Amino acid sequence: MGHYLVKILDAEFINHDVKRFIVERPPEYSFIPGQGSEVAIDLPQWKNEFRSFTFTNLTTQNYLEFMVKIYEDHNGVTKQLGKTNAGADLIIGEPFGAIAYKGPGVFLAGGSGITPFISIFRTLYKENLMRGNKLIYSNKSSEDFILAQELQKMLKKDVIPFFTHERNIGFAPKHIDRYFLIDIIHDFSQYFYLCGPDGFVKDLSKILLDLGANLESLVVEG
Repeated sequence: MGHYLVKILDAEFINHDVKRFIVERPPEYSFIPGQGSEVAIDLPQWKNEFRSFTFTNLTTQNYLEFMVKIYEDHNGVTKQLGKTNAGADLIIGEPFGAIAYKGPGVFLAGGSGITPFISIFRTLYKENLMRGNKLIYSNKSSEDFILAQELQKMLKKDVIPFFTHERNIGFAPKHIDRYFLIDIIHDFSQYFYLCGPDGFVKDLSKILLDLGANLESLVVEG
């Protein structure tokens, strides 16, 4: 698998712990919306520490963009990325990933698991193909909601935020469960796209299958 040295063109925090990076795009580098790449920081102590992040930009743009949840509580790659800014170099690998758009359906995301869906939504929105898609997005609190305004602009009433640790007017203060899915979803033969923590994906996949979804209609990573 090939690797590419790319320079960071811009880096900024978009909420309290998520940082967006815009980097150079190698010539003829292409990806499918939903795919990502291994990324490492080009410093002696970090250049072999690769982590996977998803591209969030449109495939037609001449740069690459990804968003990283920064964990300050341990001295890992994301903490170092929190201190890495424009002008620094990163190492990226070839694009990979199993998540890709197959047709209208329900997207279920937990936390930073929204990132594979961002490029998909941006592409559908640009091509006026958002109709028939719904996003159910779970976070601990409203401050964790990534790209809230843009997602609500693209999906309008078809974005349903869940905040598991706070209660806000208009938002559901609970976990996504079987009863909610029965109430909100009336067609279990459509596609279901899932991304988030392992437990989130495992639990919801089981519930969806129990409710009549087909295994072939579940689009998950791995």
